[in-house]
Amino acid sequence: MSGQSLLVPGEITPVRSVPGNIRRPEYVGKPAPTPYTGPEIQDSDTVERMRIAGRIAAQAMEEAAKHIAPGVTTDELDRVAHEFMIDHGAYPSTLGYRGFPKSLCSSLNEVICHGIPDSTVLRDGDIVNLDVTAYINGVHGDNNATYLCGDVDEESRLLVERTRESLNRAIKAVRPGRQINVIGRVIESYAKRFGYGVVRDFTGHGINSSFHSGLIVPHYDSPQATTVMQTGMTFTIEPMLTLGTHEYDLWEDGWTVVTKDRRRTAQFEHTLVVTENGAEILTLP
Repeated sequence: MSGQSLLVPGEITPVRSVPGNIRRPEYVGKPAPTPYTGPEIQDSDTVERMRIAGRIAAQAMEEAAKHIAPGVTTDELDRVAHEFMIDHGAYPSTLGYRGFPKSLCSSLNEVICHGIPDSTVLRDGDIVNLDVTAYINGVHGDNNATYLCGDVDEESRLLVERTRESLNRAIKAVRPGRQINVIGRVIESYAKRFGYGVVRDFTGHGINSSFHSGLIVPHYDSPQATTVMQTGMTFTIEPMLTLGTHEYDLWEDGWTVVTKDRRRTAQFEHTLVVTENGAEILTLP
């Protein structure tokens, strides 16, 4: 297991600017988004626009990931992704969402999700999750992945590799006519083989013109997740697996979620559309 010291909050730089000609989501400048009341099943035009948003989000994440190295700050990764999305005419969906101050989430080591990019310097042996969402043509595309920084210990490398595999297996389980809890059942059964915890309180979600539509996609086998998947439904799957407990603490910033036992955690995410034969990944670079 890694002997890295635990993370502490860094300094947050001023909010990055977005050109006025780039369309903002409706929630920017508001305390919360307007509740979504539209359909979970999207028409072909919406799905095509989501392919564009998803591709930009995936490319922005890849571009930021190229800069992951010991000595680089998480704020620098945010800058790279921010500028990439702006250059491609997209708005960074997290920027201003319920007051979030940055253009991606950077979650290191024991941070489960929603880490705020700041002056924190990456260290050799860290694992680094980047969560990037792009908004363009009125829709969102949301993805994340966990990367290795320098020489990472085997326990952490296996956690990352297996978390990626849990997402791949969950995507293969998507079929119209199946209840959505099959996704969590597949993830949880795979994670249990290695004694990993599966985070329960943060889930996948419906996504379209709304960042979070209200549809919930648990990553554990939830008897309540009885929604039947239908062709054209769009949502994310984003399993968060931990080396220890699935329980968590929240930093005073109101965003940063860390494992209660401070052991490491990894996450991967794609935005999907349900097809006649399974699922199409919309967040491919």
